[in-house]
Amino acid sequence: MSSVILSDTTPITPQMWAFYAVAATTLIYMVFVRPMQRQKKDPLNRMPGESRGGLAKQRAVERQMETLLVELSDMARQITGQLDTRAAKLEALMKEADQKIATLGAMVSNPAKSTDSAGNGGSVGAWPVETEPPMQDDPRHREVYALADAGQSASAIAQRLGRPGGEVELILALRPRK
Repeated sequence: MSSVILSDTTPITPQMWAFYAVAATTLIYMVFVRPMQRQKKDPLNRMPGESRGGLAKQRAVERQMETLLVELSDMARQITGQLDTRAAKLEALMKEADQKIATLGAMVSNPAKSTDSAGNGGSVGAWPVETEPPMQDDPRHREVYALADAGQSASAIAQRLGRPGGEVELILALRPRK
């Protein structure tokens, strides 16, 4: 029926055909093309096959972050272990110092027992003469002492021997005086 009305009232001119073509093109653009452009702008709405490397880059960054977190966790565990070791060494040294303080206190309060190595009577404030050095001579400590005597710093010694810097500093700080 519409074809009867159009044909009866007005003829279809080339301008009308152009108007219909523009209207159809606009309608197709609004319905199909524009929504597709909006989807391209939002990377989260893309399907995995549509992305050209963006998703691969994102996953690579995620893997790097996971690797970094694992390394940080391992480093934290390692540092915690080193701190525990140092705390245990420090406690042992404190116990040894307490024992020596108790021995010295007993010698000061009982001067009759305080004698030197020749058997002569010592004075009240005399220090006991020990027959062995206060700390055992550890071969690992000898390496540290030798490098320190050669003029190297604690950090250089630690790096050269592959040992923690704090441990080398502790060994040098507790080195028996000659």
